Amino acid sequence: MIVGVWFGWTIAGLFYIVQDTVPRLYRGGAVPWKYVFVGWMTGMYVCAALTPAVLWLSNRWPIERRVADATWHLCFSVVFSILSTTLEVPILLLLGAFPALPPPSLTAGVRIMLGFGIQSGVIRYWAVIALHTVYRSQKNAKNREREAFELKVQASELAQQLATAQLSSLKMQLQPHFLFNTLGAIMVLIQQQKTAQAEAMVEKLGDLLRLTLEDVEAQEVPLWRELEFLRLYLSIEQVRFEDRLRVRIAPTELSDVLVPHMVLQPIVENAVRHGLGQSEEVVTIEVVAASSNGSLHLVVSDDGPGLLSPKPGRSGIGLTNTRNRLARLYGESAHLVIEPAAGRGVRVTITLPIRTALPEGSPCD
Repeated sequence: MIVGVWFGWTIAGLFYIVQDTVPRLYRGGAVPWKYVFVGWMTGMYVCAALTPAVLWLSNRWPIERRVADATWHLCFSVVFSILSTTLEVPILLLLGAFPALPPPSLTAGVRIMLGFGIQSGVIRYWAVIALHTVYRSQKNAKNREREAFELKVQASELAQQLATAQLSSLKMQLQPHFLFNTLGAIMVLIQQQKTAQAEAMVEKLGDLLRLTLEDVEAQEVPLWRELEFLRLYLSIEQVRFEDRLRVRIAPTELSDVLVPHMVLQPIVENAVRHGLGQSEEVVTIEVVAASSNGSLHLVVSDDGPGLLSPKPGRSGIGLTNTRNRLARLYGESAHLVIEPAAGRGVRVTITLPIRTALPEGSPCD
């Protein structure tokens, strides 16, 4: 800052020197270099020494905030002109570069200099004020831009954290949901004194919970991982329903495609509850994964009694949370459609965009 102030006043001094000497040279007159150079540079460096005080006054009474503060600076500019001249005169006398005949006293020299150039000191003061005001305005504008950018980044991070928290909340609602349903089924088996089946379900439930905990922080997992989880869940249901439940999971070449964790479990649970719960017949549940036009289609169908009405009724926790998670993760790129299957039963199709790599910053298993 100090170097910049002195450099600026040096440039101003050179400007005044050129402005003073060029007309003399043009007219063919002699140039008193000592008086011109030393005189102007002395005045400029006196102003440079007083500039920190002027900058302090500019910060104390910024004219861009209150126009009334310009009155203060008008008074300060006169004081600046008198003070700078008072400091300049003895230096010029000491260097023998006073621009006129040496005055009889210091006071007389100050009076002579003020008579010729009091307005110059006022103009220099206001030049400093104007330049500093422009600099301060630009600096404040850059600070506001930086603050706005930082706020935008913070808002984006908060929005991402909120979305992650909402997704985690939806996922956490699913886990106790199927857990309570499974515990209820175990209680029924115990009441029916089917101890072997209950023990088998408890063992498989332990394996299921272990697998769930391994992916507790993951919002997306590869399809093969999701099918592994689904097979374990269905093995619990097969203990409960024995030969009445048949499961067919079609082989797929899309095993590495990412899908929401536990996206199939609530769909299959609905098929079990509405298919086997409302019929004494054997029900087959089929899970198929296919792709088309850059989208993954997960289809869960059953040949149970089907929908009780042409339009599906109010969705339960599982389907509602699945729809909400799909909307949070993929927006309008994901869909869940429930419709009657060909012949009988229900067909649920989940459509997702195909991607095989976790987004940067996403939790992974």
